[in-house]
Formats: sequence, structure tokens, C-alpha cells
Amino acid sequence: MGQTAIIIPARYGSSRLKGKPLIEVNGKPIIQWVFEKAVKANYADRVIIATDNEEIYNTVLMFGAEAEMTSDHHNSGSDRIAEVVKRHPEIEFIVNLQGDEPLIKSESIDEVIKNVRDDSNADISTLIRPLMDKKDIENPNLVKCVVDNNGYALYFSRSKIPFERNEGHAKFYGHLGIYGYKRESLLKMTELPQSMLELTESLEQLRALQNGMRIKTSVVDFIPVGIDTAEDLEKFKSIIATQFA
Repeated sequence: MGQTAIIIPARYGSSRLKGKPLIEVNGKPIIQWVFEKAVKANYADRVIIATDNEEIYNTVLMFGAEAEMTSDHHNSGSDRIAEVVKRHPEIEFIVNLQGDEPLIKSESIDEVIKNVRDDSNADISTLIRPLMDKKDIENPNLVKCVVDNNGYALYFSRSKIPFERNEGHAKFYGHLGIYGYKRESLLKMTELPQSMLELTESLEQLRALQNGMRIKTSVVDFIPVGIDTAEDLEKFKSIIATQFA
């Protein structure tokens, strides 16, 4: 069996929070917080940070991580990761871990790896969490997922899915933006043209589903704190302050 690599795409030019990976919290840049969770995953052989920015690249090397420079013309994190994977024929399984998820649990990363590595029917794996709050269920910024009886994703949407024609039967799940890939699945997906559903909902995983690829999900119980805005950053700082109090 080849290597399993967690690859963390890290861009400098985030539209809502410029230079996000380098913002320091408790003396460590956010990208380092994410890296330290990734290296604790038991099933990964290596962690690579993929960036198009020299300052991020140099910072990553300073705290002892493996880093690779990539093109600055990629449309998505998956494309950036695919560029790295093409250079490394020894990598067989890949986790796309967002560089703005500093509170991700290492056990959850292992769950993503296990699903794509051990399930011959799974092209891709990901995580979902139960949604109870009506505001979350109806929030278009929070992506929902419906699954079949075996845990494979049927659809992802910004809409409330399923639609409740009859109330009291539905379970609602929110999607967490972490993916595991078999090597050939990642390379296939990133070479396919953007699909109609992907362009409609602005959700990259719909390209995979629309082309017949299978996405295995696992249900986890933690609420992610992704850092997209200044408000998210303050929320993360307050959580860390509580943990280290």
C-alpha cells in the first residue's frame, strides 16, 4: 500500500480575511494550529502544506512542516492538491484538510482516511454532523447532505434537504469540508469539467456525484470553527483562551 498524505491548501489571498494562514493566535499562525492537529492523525504517513505564497511557504518551513509551492492559478483547493499529488507517485490516499480548521479533531481525520482506504466502493470520503437548529438547517452558507442507508452521499445542497412535505420524519446533516480521496479519484475529478450542479450550487463535490463517483460519509459530533471572517477569528481566540485559562 502506498502512502497516505494529508495535504493542506493554504492561500494568502482570502477575500474576507487576507493573509489568514499567517494570523497568529497564542504565538502560532493559524496554519500551524491546523498542522499540529494533522500530524496527530494515526493513519497518515505525512503532512504537506501546499501554497502559492512564499511568505506562507517560509513560515511553514520555520515551524518544521513539509511545504510545496504551487501555481497561483488554481480554482480550488482540490486543484492545488492534485498538482502536488502528480509530483508524488508514492501517494495513494489523500486527505484535503482546510487550512482554516484549527479545531478539527485528529480522530475525525482518521475516520476520513479509514473510509476511503478500507471501502473499495468509495471514491471519496467526507464528514457530516447532525443539525438540530432550524436556523442552521435553513442557512444557505451551511451545506446540507442527504445520505443513503449505507452512508453514501445522495446529494449536497445549500437548500434545506430533504424538503419536509410531511414533518417529523427527516434527519438533517451539515457537511464538514474535509475530503479523503483515492489517488485516481482525485486526479479524475480535477480533470473533469465543472458540472451543471456544481456551477449552480457552487459546491465542488457535486461534480463528483454528477459523474457517478461515490462519496462515503461518517457522522461526527463536533461543531467546526472554520475561520473565514474577523468574527470567526475572535471566536477561535476566545475558545483558545478558555482552553488555556
